[in-house]
Amino acid sequence: MAIEVLRPGPLCTVQDLGRPGYAHLGVPRSGAADAAGLRLANRLVGNPEDAAGLELTFGGAALRFDAPAWIAVTGAPVRVSPGAMNAPCHVPAGTAVEFGTPSAGVRTYVAVRGGIDVPPVLGSRSTDLLSGLGPDPLTAGDRLAVGRASEPITVDYAPGYEPEDEPVLRILPGPRDDWFESLEPLTRGGYEVSSHSNRVGVRLEGRPLVRRREGELPSEGMVTGALQVPPNGLPIIFLADHPTTGGYPVAAVVTSADLGRAAQLRPGQRVRFRLITPS
Repeated sequence: MAIEVLRPGPLCTVQDLGRPGYAHLGVPRSGAADAAGLRLANRLVGNPEDAAGLELTFGGAALRFDAPAWIAVTGAPVRVSPGAMNAPCHVPAGTAVEFGTPSAGVRTYVAVRGGIDVPPVLGSRSTDLLSGLGPDPLTAGDRLAVGRASEPITVDYAPGYEPEDEPVLRILPGPRDDWFESLEPLTRGGYEVSSHSNRVGVRLEGRPLVRRREGELPSEGMVTGALQVPPNGLPIIFLADHPTTGGYPVAAVVTSADLGRAAQLRPGQRVRFRLITPS
C-alpha cells in the first residue's frame, strides 16, 4: 500500500516521537511538535504511539490512497473530506482525502493504520528541519509506503485539541533566571506570537525582559520548552527542532505538560504564562 501526496499544503512532514539520546552529538530530538496529538492519532488506528505519521502545518494537504486504509486526524481542527476529526475513518482504495485550513491551532496530525514506512535515520523517521536529518518535507508526487498493522482498532472517538483564545502556559524558573531583573514581564500582560515562528521555536513580541547581568554565556545545553532570551529581551519558546546548545540565557522553561499547547500557538495569537514551583 502507498499514499500519494497530491498537495502538501504549506508544510507537510513525516514525524514520529523523535530521536532522543543524541544531543551530545548536536542532534535535536525533533519529532512531532505536538506529541500528544500524534500519540492520539496513532491510538485511534491501533498503531503504537511512536509510529510515524504526517504533521500538516496550516493544513491544505491532499492525499490519495491506492488501497483501502484506516486513518485518524487529530490536532488543529480542519475539515477532512471524506472523514472526520478525532475518530478512525475508513478510506476506500483510490480515494483522495483533502484537508482544509485549521480554524484554530497550527499543526494537524494524520495517522495511517500500519504507520508511515520511510527509512529511519538514527532510529527515527522524523523530519528535522534544523539538522536536515530524516526525509525531506513532502512535495506533490511523493509516494509513501505504509507498514503492517499489528493491533486492532478499539476506539471509535476520542476528545482532541481544545482551541484556546489566549492560552496560559505554565513555566518553571530557568537555570539563568538570575540574569534578569524579574520574570514579572512573563506573567503580566502577555505576549503576541510572531509570524517568524516555526518548528524550531515560537518567537514572542511584547514587553522585553531586562537583563541584570551583561555579557554572554558559553554555549550550554538546551531543552524543549526553554524560554531563551536574546539581546532584544523577547523570549523564544524552543520547540521540537531547537538547537541542542545555545549561548543566550534561559529565563524559564515551559512545563512538559504544556509543550503541545505551545506548539499549537499561531501567529498573532496572545499567550500568557503562569510561574509555578517545582513542587
